[in-house]
Amino acid sequence: MTIATTRIDGETAVITPSGDIDFHALPDLLSAGRHLPAFITRVLWDFRHVSFMAVAGLHLLDHQRTSCRALQRTLDVTGLNTQPRRLLKTAMEAIPEESWSDFLPTPRTATGRTGSATAL
Repeated sequence: MTIATTRIDGETAVITPSGDIDFHALPDLLSAGRHLPAFITRVLWDFRHVSFMAVAGLHLLDHQRTSCRALQRTLDVTGLNTQPRRLLKTAMEAIPEESWSDFLPTPRTATGRTGSATAL
């Protein structure tokens, strides 16, 4: 079972799922991203409590990227553990045109981020 908590900090929404991300959890996670106040300008998905992410996690990230672009929000991803990171690397190699590398660690890791995607 996956639970997501959402915290609003100024104009940033921090969504923190806990548990596995699979197709059973996907509808609730998508809902968490859909029901944010209009004044939100940045969405941060914190995956530090997710140890397993199925292909549903790729669907979640792709949906969030598309949604944030449409709403002119910045999308950031942090806290990717080993298996979710490995899934993104595999997706990046298999389908590079989908820009999965946007979600993987960048040189900005010194700021505490372990992956970031800018949706603007």
